[in-house]
Amino acid sequence: MDDHGVSSVITLDGLQCLLDALARRGYQVVGPRVRDQAIVYDELARVEDLPVGWTDEQDGGHYRLKQRGDHALFGYAVGPHSWKRFLHPPRVGLWQATVVNEDRLHFEPVRDDAPRYAFVGVRACELAAIAIQDRVLMDDNHADPHYRSRREQAFLVALNCSEAGGTCFCDSMNTGPDVKTGYDLVLTELLEEESHGFLIQAGSDEGADILSELPGTPATGAHHRAAREVVERTRSNMGRSMPQTAIPALLMDNLEHPRWDDVAERCLSCANCTMVCPTCFCTTVEDTSDLEGVTAESSRRWDSCFNADFSYIHGGSVRNSTRSRYRQWMTHKLATWVDQFGTSGCVGCGRCITWCPVGIDITEEVRAIQGDSSQGEQT
Repeated sequence: MDDHGVSSVITLDGLQCLLDALARRGYQVVGPRVRDQAIVYDELARVEDLPVGWTDEQDGGHYRLKQRGDHALFGYAVGPHSWKRFLHPPRVGLWQATVVNEDRLHFEPVRDDAPRYAFVGVRACELAAIAIQDRVLMDDNHADPHYRSRREQAFLVALNCSEAGGTCFCDSMNTGPDVKTGYDLVLTELLEEESHGFLIQAGSDEGADILSELPGTPATGAHHRAAREVVERTRSNMGRSMPQTAIPALLMDNLEHPRWDDVAERCLSCANCTMVCPTCFCTTVEDTSDLEGVTAESSRRWDSCFNADFSYIHGGSVRNSTRSRYRQWMTHKLATWVDQFGTSGCVGCGRCITWCPVGIDITEEVRAIQGDSSQGEQT
């Protein structure tokens, strides 16, 4: 890990100074907050805005907040929001057209005035998701200008996880719970009976500059050992694990497996899994006009491969069954994504399991196909 040779320990006051320093530099600071009985990402101004003393209980189709009994600020797993909401927004205006006279139209691109974001509390799995979206949406030959403008200005305050959720499986995907790269600053919350502090390390020049402004004390070997213990404790408490097998080959060799029928009987095609997924990037374009037919606007919005219209071409939908749509999502996420982008499309955050209304578990589906395939080989 490249820490630019800088690490220290800050208190709650130091964390407030960090938020203030980011705001002074013109960043819109975004981080976890409690709202609508969930921990979501929204604007932050004060340390008190953070989910002090809250944690979450997660399982397949189940999410509940509950009190921890301490004053931890980051003692929870990931919630329904991902940073994709800010970097690759649900809706983006593209252009507007206005009738100037009966035979002339004026076209104008919609201004993209996104703020400079500073994200606070970015988990390792989320950094991995951002890196995947960078590969997909910032490729030099086909870059998305809306994503690029947001991403290149973003400042990332990462977080080593101190809490694994019931649906987390980042360890088995090699994407967490410890932060390795891709951050400007990284925090580890050190919560002891008589003290509450944060080991903070810089991962970029700008991160080091900000860290130099914060009140803190030099980190000792004991602080680093305590931080490693936090991560290892989290690693040992993963709620799920992805089977360790050659998943792309497993899935592509089993495209007619009866398990696809089994999952289709449960799947609602609601698209929740793709909406909460931090790496799904599918979009569609909508054109609208006013009732008078004087102005029109084109915008891009999130879409999902679970929607029947997503694969519609002249004559009908290519994937007209729930079976085919779920198979498309899972084989793309875990198999053909590797062919396209050189990495799995899954980072093990577990959101798709938690927020599935019927609790469909992607790790369970892989395990079921793997088990049947192994039995077939034995016989």
